[in-house]
Parts: sequence; C-alpha cells; structure tokens
Amino acid sequence: MISRGASKKVRKLLEKFPVVGIVGPRQIGKTTLVKSLLDEKSIYLDLESDVDLPKLTEPGLFFRTNSEKLIIIDEIQQMPELFPLLRSIVDENRRPGRFIILGSASPVLLRKSSESLAGRIAYMELTPFHLNEVGEEHITELWMKGGFPNSFLEDNNQTSVLWRNQLIRAYLERDLPALGLNVERRLLHNFLRMLANNTGQLWNAMTFAKSLGITSPTVKKYLDFMEGAFLVDVIEPFFMNMKKRLVKSPKVYFKDTGLLHALLGIPDLNTLQGNLLIGNSWENYVIQQIKNELGDTYEYYFYRTREGTEADLVLVKGGIPEITIEIKYTSSPKVSRGLKIAIEDLGSKKNFILIPTGERYPIHDNIEVIGLGDFLNLFSK
Repeated sequence: MISRGASKKVRKLLEKFPVVGIVGPRQIGKTTLVKSLLDEKSIYLDLESDVDLPKLTEPGLFFRTNSEKLIIIDEIQQMPELFPLLRSIVDENRRPGRFIILGSASPVLLRKSSESLAGRIAYMELTPFHLNEVGEEHITELWMKGGFPNSFLEDNNQTSVLWRNQLIRAYLERDLPALGLNVERRLLHNFLRMLANNTGQLWNAMTFAKSLGITSPTVKKYLDFMEGAFLVDVIEPFFMNMKKRLVKSPKVYFKDTGLLHALLGIPDLNTLQGNLLIGNSWENYVIQQIKNELGDTYEYYFYRTREGTEADLVLVKGGIPEITIEIKYTSSPKVSRGLKIAIEDLGSKKNFILIPTGERYPIHDNIEVIGLGDFLNLFSK
C-alpha cells in the first residue's frame, strides 16, 4: 500500500479545526485515506450505505451520544441538511478533531459547508498519487497511467486503460449531471476530447463554441463544471505593472495525465512518443506534480507576452514571482531567448529548466537544469 503524504496533513488539520473537509474526485482514495486514521475513538459513516444511513435517523442524538469520538462522514453531499446541524453541534463544543467530512461533488460540498461551517472547517483536496509518494523509479508509469490508485496500481496496461475509460464514462453519465450539468453525453465527451487535444494551449472559448455548435458562454459553463469536478485545472497568466502587451487567456491542463491519455487514445509510451502532443502531455504532468507536492505554498501562473516571451510556470508568493520554470522533454535543453527575457521581466531569483531525469547543473546566469524528481525533493517535507 502506498503511503499518502496527505495523511500527515489531515492529522495536523485535526489538531486545529473541529471539522476537516476532504474533497476530490471519486476513486481518488479519500475513503482509504480516512480509514487509515480509524481507531477505537473514531466512527466511520458512509451515507451511500444502507447499513450506515439508518444510524442518522436522529443525527443530532447520534452526534451528541458520540461527542467524544472522531466522526467521519463519507459522501456528505447525500445529506446536505447535516451542514447546519454540524454547526450547532460544533458550537456546543469547539474542540478540534470532531468531524471529517468527505465529498466528491466539490461545488455542492464547498457551498453548503462554507455557508454553515465558516470558521469551523479546514479543507484539503486529495490529489492523484504524486511522484514522491510512488518513487522516482515510477516516473514514466505515473505519467502514462496517471495517479488514480486503481489505474496506477493495475499491472495490466490494457486493464488500466479500460478502468480510466470507465471512469470518464461515469463522470459523463453520473458525476457531472449530479453537479447540475445536464447535457447530452456525446457533446460533453467531444468537449473533453477537445480539451485534451488543446492541453497546455491558450484557452479560446470561441474556437470551442464554433466546433461544438454552441455559444461561448455555454462553453465557459462547461469548463467551470469540469474544473469543479476535479477533471481540469485552469492556470491564469501572471500580470505585472509593465508596458508590455501580455496574454490574458488562461491555459487548461488535466488534473491527471492518465485521463488525458485515455481521452487522446494513447495507451502506452511508444504511442505517445510518436504523438505531436508529447511535449504538452509532459508539461501537463510536470505542472501537476509540482502543484501536488507544493500545494498552497505558492500560487501558480504562466507568463506570456504577445511578442512570444514565455515561461511555462511561475511560482508566486505574496504577489512576487519567486521561481520561474521552463519544462522540456529532453535530456539536453537549451536556454531560449524568450526564457531569458521572461526571467528579466519577472525578476525571479530562482529559475529552472525541468527535464525528466539527469544531473543538476547551471546552464546560464541564475538558471539551472534539474530533473523533475530532484526539483520536487527540494520542497518535500
């Protein structure tokens, strides 16, 4: 069993907050994570279970009877009426570590809990496996299969691909409609495939709208739902007070490259090696690995001017660019003129060209080449 770095974070949050909310897509391992925290002083309830649901016929009585225990409520969006009750129960006793709530429907969970539990809850998004959890020797396998446990841990590659395709189907037929996106499945599938083919490129709603035969506002609504369902990640451009003409469109990446490859019909590395999107896929993978490892330590942007000056990723803290990153799928990168100008514009003190593996070395004034695993280890805790 792979040890999740999130376990430590959950324990820390439980020491400070009465309620901890863990969100993330279905099948990402939320239930497995919280069950690893179970002991004699905790109770686990699954609101999709016919066994557990009757226990909450009188939820207030149940919570007060077990007030000294950690109560874990899975799939809480099934009973949204619990949120105001949880607030009153917590206010009776504000001790930390009273409840963990889990939900797959992010917008529902966040909206209900933010209204009822403001100041009483801390959130954590459980991401797919990341490289420091599975080991750098699995860098390519994690890239290809993605970090959903059932996909990554499957030895048979064909079965892994089949599982990912079934997960995408479940999103289209159940999860997205449950969030309120009631759209014909084929149209949503075409939208997702277009997103996959445009991963890492500038978002253009008009292009999508024209191809799909719908309006730009509708396309934007679809993207918002995909982001809320933890399928995609929207990264905004970084703006500075300067006279340069900057790109204002965001870029869209997939949260998991395994799902990206399933949508692109790419079953293995050999197929990916011959695909024009290999560089985009690697960029997607690296950005998500960095975000999964560093979490909310930084804000994440890209930088691009209309003249073509560009940096793939900018790590920002307190509004100040601290680290500029160029991502290359090569073992012998070169420093582009555009990267030099971007670093000069941004004024970042640490700058890297990230490659799959290899020794760390300086390649230019204040620019280093570094392998992905070594870069992540700079920040691992």
